Amino acid sequence: MRGNRRAAAVVAIAFGLGAAGAARAETFNIAPGPLGEVAAAIGARAGVTVAVTDPELARRLSPGVRGKFSVRGALERALRGTGAGAVFYDKNTVRIVRARAKPLPVRQKPARVPMPDPPAEPDEIVVTASKQNILLDNYPGSARIIDFEPAWLSRNGSRGTAALIETLPTLGSTNLGPGRNKLYVRGIADSSFNGPTQATVGQYLGDARLNYNAPDPDLNLYDLKRVEILAGPQGTLYGAGSLGGVVRLIPNEPDSDQTYATASTGVSATRFGGVGGDAAAMLNLPLAKGRMALRLVVYGTREPGYIDDPSRNLRDINDSLSFGHRLMFRMEDLAGWTIDAGVVVQNITTDDGQYVLRGDPPLARSNALAQPFRNDYRLAYVTARRPVFGSNELVSTTSLVWHDLKTVFDATGSDGTTSPRRFEEKNNIALLSNETRLSGGDRRTPWVAGMSGIYSVSRLSRFLGSPDDPGQIAGVRNRQVEISFFGQASHPIASSLVVTGGGRLTVSDGAGKLLDDVSGGEGESSRARLRFAGSVALDWHLSPSLSAFLHYQQGFRPGGFAVASGSVTESQEFEADDLSQIELGIRWRDKARDRLSIRAAIFAVDWNHVQADLVDSSGLPTTANIGSGRIYGLDGELTWRASSAWTLTAAAFLNDSKVVGTDPAVTNPDEITLPNIPRDGIRIGSAWRFDLGRDATLTAEATAHYVGRSHLGATPPMDVTQGQYLVGGLGARIDFARFGISLDVANIADARANTFAFGNPFGLSRQNQITPLRPRTVRLGFDARF
Repeated sequence: MRGNRRAAAVVAIAFGLGAAGAARAETFNIAPGPLGEVAAAIGARAGVTVAVTDPELARRLSPGVRGKFSVRGALERALRGTGAGAVFYDKNTVRIVRARAKPLPVRQKPARVPMPDPPAEPDEIVVTASKQNILLDNYPGSARIIDFEPAWLSRNGSRGTAALIETLPTLGSTNLGPGRNKLYVRGIADSSFNGPTQATVGQYLGDARLNYNAPDPDLNLYDLKRVEILAGPQGTLYGAGSLGGVVRLIPNEPDSDQTYATASTGVSATRFGGVGGDAAAMLNLPLAKGRMALRLVVYGTREPGYIDDPSRNLRDINDSLSFGHRLMFRMEDLAGWTIDAGVVVQNITTDDGQYVLRGDPPLARSNALAQPFRNDYRLAYVTARRPVFGSNELVSTTSLVWHDLKTVFDATGSDGTTSPRRFEEKNNIALLSNETRLSGGDRRTPWVAGMSGIYSVSRLSRFLGSPDDPGQIAGVRNRQVEISFFGQASHPIASSLVVTGGGRLTVSDGAGKLLDDVSGGEGESSRARLRFAGSVALDWHLSPSLSAFLHYQQGFRPGGFAVASGSVTESQEFEADDLSQIELGIRWRDKARDRLSIRAAIFAVDWNHVQADLVDSSGLPTTANIGSGRIYGLDGELTWRASSAWTLTAAAFLNDSKVVGTDPAVTNPDEITLPNIPRDGIRIGSAWRFDLGRDATLTAEATAHYVGRSHLGATPPMDVTQGQYLVGGLGARIDFARFGISLDVANIADARANTFAFGNPFGLSRQNQITPLRPRTVRLGFDARF
């Protein structure tokens, strides 16, 4: 027995030679077994030293690890349920030790904005949105990755995309209200209005596509792992609908080793408004240990209104309510496959618009009738992945989206009378998509090849007339089919220089039909096109702490079919547009390792035949090509860790855009800017952390966010200004072992500004609409882990 104990106490060590083994992704296929044996196998596969000196730990059962991970990721999987943790002394030496307390799969870390404190030797970050094994420091383009802290999500997750926009100045949107906005990345904006035009930003949940030609679904962020934002165009890897870039939300995966849960709740109060609240909970439930699990997230949020309607004797008319859930299922090692399936359901309802009129009392607006909005979103997806041909990986994702939108506007006066009139628009969208890809290579020679298909159908129905019984007017049915083949590969041409090139060939077939119960409609108009988008990039590491990249890439969107301007019975087509961008960037030091780090890029964009959703002189929506756009910009970010307790971050951008060579149908004698994009913007954040004692930590943040001046639209009468405001916030949190208490104040100075000069298309010609900042709002929150 003593001999066995001594044998078990012998260090389970694998000696390796790889200098970067702890960060490089490897493919592991290690069966469950004693932790000592599993740790030795991990070390041998990755070429690092992994030591288990505790004989009792060495005998504990490990679930093993299968799949493609860094050493840190592989050990995290192998240690699940063992009561042990990994200590990284350097990139090549790891020791397995007993955890101080029973580990929680979702551990609460001190909240920091926007990134948490790094570990002693941080793991290198892989840009998974690149669909390849590319490290962030080797990605030849602009990418932002935010690892979500559970504490930050419990305080901000209910705010959805708005929380991301406040953190990232180059991510912008319109401001109609929750679930109604269009997203933009880095100044690539077509219009401020919703319509049949395909979005400029592709949005994804994991590998499942979320949108095509609809507003941002504005998903709740609770229990997400991180977000990756790639600046566009991303035509090679993501195809049409990624002119501006890609926003990819990555959820936490179901854990098949332990049952645990988290929950958060908060109550908020808005000055001059009402009281709101939010609540969310997550349950992780193993179904078969080490093989199968479910993860359920449920949530609900009520945002209080703050605008009054004196004519109807109503207060706080713009209340907003959202609720939903995400259900995820994972099955591991099914004949070598890992299967992820999920369902997302979310409903957003708003009682009225959140705009006011210039000249009226502050935070008040009078209308003849309410202007509610509803966004019902459904997503189902399946992703299957497995290692093939050694270290390569095959991934296939199929997703189906049902997206129903209903918007009501007060159209009183649109017929020249004072009788109340109601405009109602219903948009029913179905999107089926699949992508199958094969990726491989190492950190210097990653590659990916695959194919994808999209089938999208949208039915836009419109009604105009008396509030009780508005009559149907012309609507549009659009169908789009796309089949694409794509590939991208990197190859070193010198010890410090890597070239990357790729392309995407797309066959698209778009068809449109006018929907009009009165005239019987028109026949379907169809058009098939063959398009190619390419990219080429250089990544040059001048020194261990300084690198630069040069990137040229292309993107496009197919044309479509819309209601003609000024008509309720006629249709018109709009042409496809294409965009190319060249970008030069630098990276100095790493914000996860160094006290001071800087990233910056300059770029130039050439955008031809810009598609834009517009509002005509009668107030009805239409779509047209408005000309060509030219954009020149500069953006950057800085992180300074002044001490172990204080971190300062700053991110800023400059943008200069013009609309030139306008089409004859558009009256635009002068060059004007693209819509809704400020000329400049900056965000500064400061975070502190103080240890109050064992298992108690105080964190605090202060932020200031400046948004420069922009224009609502590219053509009169929409060339009205907006923006040019500064808003600040404060927050503090006390974190204990299993729960936390937080207090946050948004818009602490109660700033007033016009964030968005639109709320109702039927009054747009008067150029007097203002969307104010939400007044000062205080939230008290509580969260717990079980």
